[in-house]
Amino acid sequence: MPPKNLILNPYQRNKMMIKKIWALAIGLFAISAQAQDAITTKLYDSYEQYKETSIGKRRIKHSDIQPLIQELKANPKFEVQKVGESIEGRDLNLISIGSGESNIFLWSQMHGNEPTATQAIFDILHFLDAPEFKEEKEVILSKLKLHFLPMLNPDGAEVFQRRNALGVDINRDALRLQSPESQALKRIRDSLDADFGFNLHDQSTYYNAELTEKPATISYLATAYNYEKDINEVRANAMKVIVYMNNIIQNYAPGQVGRYSDDFEPRAFGDNIAKWGTSLILIESGGYQNDPEKQEIRKLNFVSIISALYTIANESFKSIPTEDYEKIPKNDRMLFDLKITNASYELLGKKYIIDLGIFRNEVDLKGHNDFYYQSSVADQGDLSTYYGYENFDASGYTIVQGKIAETDNLSNPFELLQNGIAFVKTQQPEQKKFTELPVLLVNKDFKLNEFRLGPGDNPTFFLKKDGKYAYAVINGFLIDLSKPLNDQKTGNGLIVR
Repeated sequence: MPPKNLILNPYQRNKMMIKKIWALAIGLFAISAQAQDAITTKLYDSYEQYKETSIGKRRIKHSDIQPLIQELKANPKFEVQKVGESIEGRDLNLISIGSGESNIFLWSQMHGNEPTATQAIFDILHFLDAPEFKEEKEVILSKLKLHFLPMLNPDGAEVFQRRNALGVDINRDALRLQSPESQALKRIRDSLDADFGFNLHDQSTYYNAELTEKPATISYLATAYNYEKDINEVRANAMKVIVYMNNIIQNYAPGQVGRYSDDFEPRAFGDNIAKWGTSLILIESGGYQNDPEKQEIRKLNFVSIISALYTIANESFKSIPTEDYEKIPKNDRMLFDLKITNASYELLGKKYIIDLGIFRNEVDLKGHNDFYYQSSVADQGDLSTYYGYENFDASGYTIVQGKIAETDNLSNPFELLQNGIAFVKTQQPEQKKFTELPVLLVNKDFKLNEFRLGPGDNPTFFLKKDGKYAYAVINGFLIDLSKPLNDQKTGNGLIVR
């Protein structure tokens, strides 16, 4: 007979059995997580062989992706069908692959100036066509059928604007369905009745992960389906997959993930698609240090989306606790391109200490294929609760106005800056609005007004210390006057008339 302390009543036996089952489940999840981490690492390391190099900049257009779609159309692995047209008559195409019973629907660029995920979709399609990762792709494509709709708003993409040709935000047209692009999206959603939907966007680069200086490089949202923000099984599944994707991104951009606001928007497609029964995952591509064309973020989309498809296919996401979703920091908007702190600023004979937050605003060039910077002071005063991609402590430095020079010799702009010259009177072609030189070119009649800085002003000035010009700020770019210009990021100057 066993000792008394080993005699268990039915309750104790059940409790021990439950503990064993949980231990086994946790162990299996850990093994699964380790296996998927290994896959993710391989995906990240081998990304370049799948990257579609013909669309390497953000300002891509409908014509740029048509040859890629035609290649897929000729490939028997893929099913390509026209599912509609934009207002201006550009084709909308759905690209499908896989034989599984579970439909997964991914669409991108419903806002025309948000192309990062469109690029990543074509990278993913290259991956699905490649011979590598055979076992993983067998799992994905045998369990799932994947449907991609890249560039839902080609008319907006043509002019690099958020809205479509009607001036409508497609993501606020889920109820009226006035736009043909909206109608196509609704029609596909209804026909697929997908288990999961991936709504792929770009967000402002000025979002940060709450209470940190780190940009929200990727932000996620499991969209709410009602004002109460209830969590049913459909929404919970989206939360679980997002937790998994967040864990992946932390390996490559630690602390740089945010959680988008889940306030219910009754006109939005994401919220309605969740209400209609699809687990909706919103992905927002934000900012990343020294990545103006968002190519590193594109890579993170590639890695995390494929990994998400894998966890959906093998159902390992189901054991992830939904409570971990709330642990992802909220999105905040407290970032500047350049933050200057503790600068001395003289006004009407008195000296003050101020911080400056500067935005480097992009202005599209004709044809919408490229841009130049026209920076502005976003805020000034006490900015101690804000952060910057670039930060400079100007303690001991005084903000002073730049001087004007009249010269046709612009061969040595560095010498001009070292002498406190920010404005140069010269003749320039009228159609140009910017110059590659780090100065402001002005007409012959240009005169400087009394120097005052305020929100909205162009940030062009100098920082002086011990009577010497130490730094120039030209159109929002900080230039160290003790270092060669070629070693610095100087942006562009402006032509002022």
